[in-house]
Amino acid sequence: MAIVSWKEVLLLTGLVLGCYWNSLSCGFVFDDVSAILDNKDLRPSTPVRNLFLNDFWGTPMAEERSHKSYRPLTVLTFRLNYLLSELNAASYHMFNVVLHVVVCTLFLRVCRLFLDRTSGLVAALLFAVHPVHTEAVTGVVGRAELLSSIFLLAAFLAFTKSTGTDRSIVWAPVALTVVLVAAATLCKEQGITVVGICCVYEVFVAQGFTLPVLLDTLRQALQGKGAFPYGVLQMLLKLIVLVISTLLLVIVRVQVIQSQLPVFTRFDNPAAVSPAPARQLTFNYLLPVNAWLLLNPSELCCDWTMGTIPLVESALDRRNLATVVFYVLVGLLAYSSVTCQHSSAKTVVMALSLMVLPFIPASNLFFPVGFVVAERVLYVPSMGFCVLVAHGFKMASHTGFLKKISCLMIGLLLTTHAVKTFNRNWDWESEYTLFTSALKVNKNNAKLWNNVGHALENQNNYATALRYFLQATVVQPDDIGAHMNVGRTYKNLNKSREAEDAYLVAKSLMPQVIPGKKYATRVAPNHLNVYINLANLIRANQSRLEEADQLYRQAISMRPDFKQAYISRGELLLKMNKLTEARDAYLRALELDGTNADLWYNLAIVNIEMKEPSEALKNFQHALRLSPRHKLALFNSALLMQESGEPKFWAEAKRRFLTYVEEEPEDANGYFNLGMLAMDSKEDSVAERWMLKAVSLQPGFRSALFNLALLYSQSERQPDALPVLDELLSHHPEHVKGLILKGDILMNHKKDTNGAKTCFQRILTMDPGNVQAKHNLCVVYFEERDLPGAERCLEETLALAPHEDYVRRHLAIVRGKMAAMSAAGHPPTAGEKPSPTEEEVRQESPNQKNVRKSPPGSQEDVEQSEPDQRTKVQTSDIEQKRAAALKRLEDIERILTSD
Repeated sequence: MAIVSWKEVLLLTGLVLGCYWNSLSCGFVFDDVSAILDNKDLRPSTPVRNLFLNDFWGTPMAEERSHKSYRPLTVLTFRLNYLLSELNAASYHMFNVVLHVVVCTLFLRVCRLFLDRTSGLVAALLFAVHPVHTEAVTGVVGRAELLSSIFLLAAFLAFTKSTGTDRSIVWAPVALTVVLVAAATLCKEQGITVVGICCVYEVFVAQGFTLPVLLDTLRQALQGKGAFPYGVLQMLLKLIVLVISTLLLVIVRVQVIQSQLPVFTRFDNPAAVSPAPARQLTFNYLLPVNAWLLLNPSELCCDWTMGTIPLVESALDRRNLATVVFYVLVGLLAYSSVTCQHSSAKTVVMALSLMVLPFIPASNLFFPVGFVVAERVLYVPSMGFCVLVAHGFKMASHTGFLKKISCLMIGLLLTTHAVKTFNRNWDWESEYTLFTSALKVNKNNAKLWNNVGHALENQNNYATALRYFLQATVVQPDDIGAHMNVGRTYKNLNKSREAEDAYLVAKSLMPQVIPGKKYATRVAPNHLNVYINLANLIRANQSRLEEADQLYRQAISMRPDFKQAYISRGELLLKMNKLTEARDAYLRALELDGTNADLWYNLAIVNIEMKEPSEALKNFQHALRLSPRHKLALFNSALLMQESGEPKFWAEAKRRFLTYVEEEPEDANGYFNLGMLAMDSKEDSVAERWMLKAVSLQPGFRSALFNLALLYSQSERQPDALPVLDELLSHHPEHVKGLILKGDILMNHKKDTNGAKTCFQRILTMDPGNVQAKHNLCVVYFEERDLPGAERCLEETLALAPHEDYVRRHLAIVRGKMAAMSAAGHPPTAGEKPSPTEEEVRQESPNQKNVRKSPPGSQEDVEQSEPDQRTKVQTSDIEQKRAAALKRLEDIERILTSD
């Protein structure tokens, strides 16, 4: 066997890079979204063992909705990509291109077993540039094909070394072959078909049998006319070991999927649910369709489901002629290759085995699959096709003239294929380009119209998306998903009536429940979401909550393991304040999926509503154990710890808020709550920094601005508080507490009674019954030496709050002062300088939530003291009590604010 030279490897590498370098600019499209973006198995927080418990898309194999595609080694490489570059699509595409180079190199090595050096290289070059491979190479999920092919070719190459020079068995390569077959199967299911290729190689190439000779040898041995030749016995022993090992792999694989096939619908594969003979005729017709894609890959399409290929419903359908021609050609090739002994026959038989055997699992002939045609599954079969083309080139190159023509044709073929591949890669740049390119090939596939609509929907172009969704309903009127898409888009366009009508049409297309028959076997699980979507729509109307609940219960009755129905119903019951039922719904959902962090989080929210903070913290902890960076669980659990008032929780609350802002660095709420924690801990400078950060991210952030001003006021930095309050009131001119705090600072620190009066009067304009503002206005009158005005104001305040003793006491003080001044021959008029007792009037009962008042001293004590002495003695006490009042106001603000 000739080895592969480094020059040939460089040639293949250069050709592959030249054809696929533009794939590095492509994003995650089509199935990549589910396999990469939405697959939690890629995240480092997910245990590695989950890769061996879940399917290719991250769904537990035990669930009915699982696709049953078990490819843990492929997912492991995705996880490696994520560790290196997270969701940088270019790294995933580069990995695929490198794998394609490896496959091409191994394929060239295999070709050297059956072809000469030149034709083997032609086969490898054709394989490297064939346009049908773009789905496998440029589509990230096509990595399953690439990895499986690497192990498949490696297993075959290992098996070719299992026969000694004396035709004895060399067991080490056999054992290596079994290991590599297992690895290929763990990358993609079709990897196991290499066992059949090895068997064909052993019988017709290694042992040199033709079919007549093999049958004659077996007949004579069975009739007792002669013993099995030694070489035949060795061959049988080797194949028996290989086949038994394969059967064990199949048994393990069946156990993994729990003996259940995935659920497919007529939309995925219409022929699979069609009666005879349409099913058989259509599936057989798909064989020449796939062969034509290899021969003429001019019209490639990413999705061949639904109505792409109409059913062949009659034997008179002229498409059956293509089926007959295909079977005749393949049959003639197979017959001539297994009945002749020349070297060309061995090449053809191996080419046919590479074409046919790996394609069998995807052929629909023995069991239905979830697609009609898929270009990516032609990745390995195309190897056999390339061997046939190269072998034809070899046979046509015997004479000088034909050799020149053959070289010219091969050069032209390689050039056109390379250009087609390069251009085809651009189609995979985005979902919009991919699906619009598919519509150019086929306009009868409603799924393509839906997917273009989805791409536009992701761009918030709902009006245009709606046109595509409506066209999908025209192309396939019974497509439930299309009507659901129409309903969702109408909802996004705020057309609730039209959305409900669309959902009702989709609901009417659902199969009716048949007693005794499992519902899930007759409809795609995602179609049940029509009940969820319809219920979510109508529950926006408070009068239709019970109707929405009935829809959720209907979905649950159809499929008791429908987790999303329990989740949505739990949210509704929470809205209806049926807390116990909501909790039960979430607990039922957790029975179905105890590893769902979102469910634990939702249950914690119910616990908070049920005034069960300790249970809520436990369930938040469950969510964070499953998903340590669950943003909502981090934020709300930290908030719960903060609001508990327990200093022992503050350190952990701070850690969770810090983790939250790492995840959401642009969310001002995280920084605001860090500031509140710092205020609780008396870390004023830290609190100031966090509040300023929150305000910089969200100008006009009401709570952050008020508490920052409050922080400055408590820290004796009233001049710094005023600009903050001005900013607060410019965004929220009706912020009562901000106006009160500003008025307090203006009167007590700036001695700006006019400004203070304006603040308090603005509050009373908005809320004439605000006792606090009214009382403070009275103090302003007193500060302005308007004792009659203060008296009238306090009388009005007392009428608003007749049970407030401090108002009554202040009114008595004012009246007493007025009487004293009258007795002294100085009737009270506006503008008189206040006596020392005015300090008492500006003080507030400790039970009042006023930002600047403190309890008054007794009248007797005040009258016995000199003004200067009294002020000096009582200042620190007044400030302490004012700070306590501010602290109470801060607590109220924290509880009331939700922004």
